[in-house]
Amino acid sequence: MEQHHYAHLLLQHLPAVGAATRARLLERFGSASAVLEQAPERLKDWLKPDAVSALKAYHRAPGDSALTNRIMKDAEWLSRNPDVQLLSVEDDHYPPLLKEIRRAPPLLYVRGSVDALSLPQIAMVGSRNPSVGGRDNARQFAAFLAGRGFAITSGLATGVDGFAHGGALEVEGTTVAVVGTGIDRVYPARHRKLGNDILDNGGAIVSEFPLDTRPQPANFPQRNRIISGLSGGTLVVEAALKSGSLITARYALQQNREVFAIPGSIHNPLARGCHRLIREGATLVETARDIVEQLGGYLSYQHGLLPPDEPAPAMNLTDIEQRILDALGHDPLDLDTLADNSAMDIGELSAHLMSLQIKGVVEETAAGFERTAAARV
Repeated sequence: MEQHHYAHLLLQHLPAVGAATRARLLERFGSASAVLEQAPERLKDWLKPDAVSALKAYHRAPGDSALTNRIMKDAEWLSRNPDVQLLSVEDDHYPPLLKEIRRAPPLLYVRGSVDALSLPQIAMVGSRNPSVGGRDNARQFAAFLAGRGFAITSGLATGVDGFAHGGALEVEGTTVAVVGTGIDRVYPARHRKLGNDILDNGGAIVSEFPLDTRPQPANFPQRNRIISGLSGGTLVVEAALKSGSLITARYALQQNREVFAIPGSIHNPLARGCHRLIREGATLVETARDIVEQLGGYLSYQHGLLPPDEPAPAMNLTDIEQRILDALGHDPLDLDTLADNSAMDIGELSAHLMSLQIKGVVEETAAGFERTAAARV
């Protein structure tokens, strides 16, 4: 186990120390290892007496303290579950967008693909008891967006979350589930198969909570900041005026991310949260294409965050998209010339060009349309 992972686990297991306290300690001292180097007495302004006592016991006997025993149990569990990785803010593969948020989770447990966390993502949230229309919208919007290169991020809950994950999987897209329990638990239990399908399709399940953390009401608003923090935008499908979905939307706004909302009937109580968001400045969307058009720049930004020696994630092209790319060649072309080269009408070509831009393969410049660096191979 990496030393900085060990230090983060130790802080995580301190009694009566929550995410906010750990964040303040990291802000003050710079790293988990630096916190542990401090004399316990110096940390009295941040820690409760039980936590200070636990640290004193650790400093007296680092190899045989209660804290050490807890970490060893975690290490044994991780060794038996090699599909779960620890990811701390010090790690190169920590998702760049999540690192930008205020008090980003210092430690993540990731089951599945760590790389999936750095893909361009759209968060989708909504009611746990959606209407028939809400279920259809969640599934259809997720399928459309996943088919155009976005990973769909949600919370594995019943309702809109489950339909959003399922919609992405229908088109073999990538989806990320952020959970409010320990990574060793599946909640709700009925979504065990859905969780396995997410992993089998190259996605990830993520938690910031210690192993064996049970579902507690306070955990879910806390995990919502990760759902929005991983994503360039958050789509609220259906939400009552008092709901966790609105909490996620508020986090997205605080994180300077886009918020989208689907309007509904004035007689539907599950539309009222969306209507409030729209009145407060969220973007009203009627089709998933509205989101694609608004977030094209975000896709380019995300691909630019990938390390130079790491290629952008492969985007599967349709036969028509490959035909357009072949017609484009390696020099900029205006729309009319590209339409002639590809033998397509302007309207159909424009729609496919939008998809190619979302996938990060083509970009529009002053000289016309041209391949991105990722496609110049």
